[in-house]
Amino acid sequence: MAAALEAVIGLEVHAQLQTRTKLFCGCSTEPGQEPNRSVCPVCLGLPGALPVLNREAVRQAICVGLALESRILPSSRFARKNYFYPDLPKGYQISQFDLPIVQGGTLEIGELPGERSIRICRAHLEEDAAKNLHGERGEATRVDFNRAGIPLLEIVTEPDLRSPEEAERYLQRLRETLVFLGVNDGNLEEGSFRCDANVSLRPVGEARLGTRTELKNINSFRFVRLGLEAELRRQRALLSSGGSVTQQTRAYLEAEGKTVALRSKEEAEDYRYFPDPDLPPIRITEARVAALRLGLPELPPALRRRLCDELGVTAADAEVLTSHPAIARYFEEVARGCAEALGVALPQIGKAVANFVQSELLRDVRIEGLEARFPLPSSALIELICLMQEGTISGKIAKGLLPKMRETGLGARAIVAQEGLVQLTDPEAIEAHVRAVIEASPAQLAAYRAGKEKLFGYFVGQIMKATGGRANPALVNEILRRNLRS
Repeated sequence: MAAALEAVIGLEVHAQLQTRTKLFCGCSTEPGQEPNRSVCPVCLGLPGALPVLNREAVRQAICVGLALESRILPSSRFARKNYFYPDLPKGYQISQFDLPIVQGGTLEIGELPGERSIRICRAHLEEDAAKNLHGERGEATRVDFNRAGIPLLEIVTEPDLRSPEEAERYLQRLRETLVFLGVNDGNLEEGSFRCDANVSLRPVGEARLGTRTELKNINSFRFVRLGLEAELRRQRALLSSGGSVTQQTRAYLEAEGKTVALRSKEEAEDYRYFPDPDLPPIRITEARVAALRLGLPELPPALRRRLCDELGVTAADAEVLTSHPAIARYFEEVARGCAEALGVALPQIGKAVANFVQSELLRDVRIEGLEARFPLPSSALIELICLMQEGTISGKIAKGLLPKMRETGLGARAIVAQEGLVQLTDPEAIEAHVRAVIEASPAQLAAYRAGKEKLFGYFVGQIMKATGGRANPALVNEILRRNLRS
């Protein structure tokens, strides 16, 4: 009987750092410029041009290392990674090899602290290559050097991941960490957060690694999972038929649901690394590291725990509300504003605010990199939710007010006053509507009393329709139940 096989996966993430200028020159990193507009002798690799290191890129790299509980090396250095490709004007890439800026670390991917930690091998700074623009119908390939020299931080895991699902989860957790740090915009579609995956199979219980293949430039969480699933299927089929896996670089073809070979896999010695003579070592003092540690923002795991503890939301709510730092800030601002306006403790209002934000607001939020555009300012949503919590308007009316507030720019109280939308809370008036609906529905009344209790919702719907959605739902339920029994 053949031994059971387990997947061994390691990921290399290339995250574009959020600096205004490139890693070794003063050219802008602003996206969307016309081809070859943001270039200079340094990023074009012209003879005699000398690189000068971007201090902000170093700061951001240190912050990532601290967030990952890594060791920040007091002295690191750049190396030349030699290979030929049209998008590499110098014939080498400036990267880091034996002395990266960040070593070690962990990233939690489980729901609870310590539940599942993935070890980080290293994180190092390097410059991005240019972009090849391939022509259609056999036209020439052109090269846009705007991207050449963009600062990247390559974050490499140990081979600790055991399934495509874990790999997808790790990428989600790493992306949110970088976004909350403000060092990466998390845009997978535009390539500012992209991934290479190394994958192999080995017998369960075996310590030695199997022959690995590498999937290149995967730019979505879904593609990572699907690509790894396809490659694992291919490797399992090879090994089960008595074949062997060849070490190579491969690409995932979504339309065909399979991976295809691109080239043989390079090893480190193939790149002939050597220290870059134009760049001195990076010196980082303990004082600088300590200062940056103090300035780290609250990261998603701690934020999720705090939202659950202080605001009374569920773990599922916290997961959604911390999907972007701007969303987390907006939610907390609304929750605290409502608590203050209503004079209640945060846990008494937090869950209601979380529900309303998730069900009625998030679908209209537009994420733009590290920023987000909300359909309403937080002050407007505070006013609306307070009206609902006070009982002035029903939840149904509150939902209907949202588009009116966006269109007119008016506050919730002003629209409620203009349109007479104050919730109906007079028990006698509600009872009159209840009796009228029951009298008009003899067949439904008989069926309900015969045991079809689901018809209760029918009666509620008819009453709310008769009152224009203004009747207090709790009073409607109470009065309706009493009348249905009599």
